[in-house]
Amino acid sequence: MSRSPARDRAERFRALHRGRAPGDPLVLPGPWDAASARVLEAAGFPALATPSAGIAASLGYADGTTPADEMFAAVARITRAVDVPVSADVEGGYGLGAAELVERLLEAGAVGCNLEDSEQGVLKDPHEHAGFLAEVREAAAGRLFVNARVDTFVHGDGDPGQAVERAASYVAAGADCVYPILAPVEVLPLLRAGIKGPLNVLAGLDGDGPGPAVLGGLGATRITFGPGLQRRAEAGLREIVGGLPA
Repeated sequence: MSRSPARDRAERFRALHRGRAPGDPLVLPGPWDAASARVLEAAGFPALATPSAGIAASLGYADGTTPADEMFAAVARITRAVDVPVSADVEGGYGLGAAELVERLLEAGAVGCNLEDSEQGVLKDPHEHAGFLAEVREAAAGRLFVNARVDTFVHGDGDPGQAVERAASYVAAGADCVYPILAPVEVLPLLRAGIKGPLNVLAGLDGDGPGPAVLGGLGATRITFGPGLQRRAEAGLREIVGGLPA
């Protein structure tokens, strides 16, 4: 049986995470629309990862309030604009069942997704969430790279041990990568030692915290910036128009 194009794209994306040398993590900047995606592709990045907060801002919504249809439509516009693979942040999955979520992501052209383990600021039961991730993996049949976000440093007590335990459950469920968002830099070696497989770390921009190479040396397999680029672009626009007559 021949492999599907979607599965081939996802496998190429997975391959970007393998064999990374310390200090050389995969850097995935986050486009919020088609124009920004083209700029990032032209800069030479091999893949992109959309930020839900950045897309929300571009569509006029507060973070976490973008309707599912609008989020998937925005992701589709981004994937159509570039040739590099694009992973999509789809928050907690918008209440969709695993099969429908996978179908919507594939229809939008995504090769992967972020899925959060909290809802409205409350951590989900890790066993139930692991079950959902397993369902997503089964429905995707290798066609999506699943990045499981671990929210213990955002909505939990910040216990690294709890983060490792939740990550282990998600990896066992088939997650390709785990993302302990906002984990303090000093606990990254502990997380790296306790978590199997690729580790996604959030980085700042232009000296706002350690850069990708330093984070890679501490254990990061891949680096994302959340809505950082969109917010920096917005700040740049404010500076430009501040010098214009109103």
